[in-house]
Amino acid sequence: QVQLVESGGGLVQAGGSLRLSCAASGRTLSRYAVGWFRQAPGKEREFVAAIDRSGGSTYYADSVKGRFTISRDNAKNTMYLQMNSLKPEDTAVYYCAAGETPWTNAYEYKYWGQGTQVTVFS
Repeated sequence: QVQLVESGGGLVQAGGSLRLSCAASGRTLSRYAVGWFRQAPGKEREFVAAIDRSGGSTYYADSVKGRFTISRDNAKNTMYLQMNSLKPEDTAVYYCAAGETPWTNAYEYKYWGQGTQVTVFS
């Protein structure tokens, strides 16, 4: 198993940037593909970004494409979500997740962090 802990959330003005981190313990993160999801109040959890085990392939939701960048540092057992040009609609709790062969659906991910709040104001 692997345990995941997110950090880096906070309050930011529209147009600003935040970098979220997800630290893994237990099994090494390199064993898993990882992704980021978010959930706003009253809305379903939605896919944000994913990256494969080596970091060679990424995929983004249309809503964040061109603004967010997912990356990983397997040597540090950590993955990241760099968020630029933030908009109020990006406000949500952000979760990192890992799985053997996941893609864009939440149910495909076996391991989840507890989430970190991101609030964007205008």
